[in-house]
Amino acid sequence: MARSLSLDLRERVVDAVARGMSCRQAAARFGVSASSAIRWAAQVRAGLALAPKNQGGDRRSQRIEAEGAFILAAVAEQPDITLAELQGKLKERGKSAGIATLWRFFQRHQITLKKRLRTPLSNSART
Repeated sequence: MARSLSLDLRERVVDAVARGMSCRQAAARFGVSASSAIRWAAQVRAGLALAPKNQGGDRRSQRIEAEGAFILAAVAEQPDITLAELQGKLKERGKSAGIATLWRFFQRHQITLKKRLRTPLSNSART
């Protein structure tokens, strides 16, 4: 992912625009895209902060976290529930969540669900 351009560069571009240079001329002079110079000048005119915003990160986990109490109650009720079954229960409530989303939910909450072996160990493995 590309890094954000520095606040100093942003301020210099906006200052050049404020002194009468066009946004496209200022962009060419400082080696940034014209769209960035136009957007930064508009931000300053609107009184918004010029500092770069945070990049990346999780923007959607609050959707599944809102159902956290229901998910944890379902796991407490049926400890060997599969992620697909849990996905179905959420769908019944009108909420959609992918298997990977549920997986990450449990990972964030440090909950590991281990299945018991369906078959006993063989006699040769016990020795």
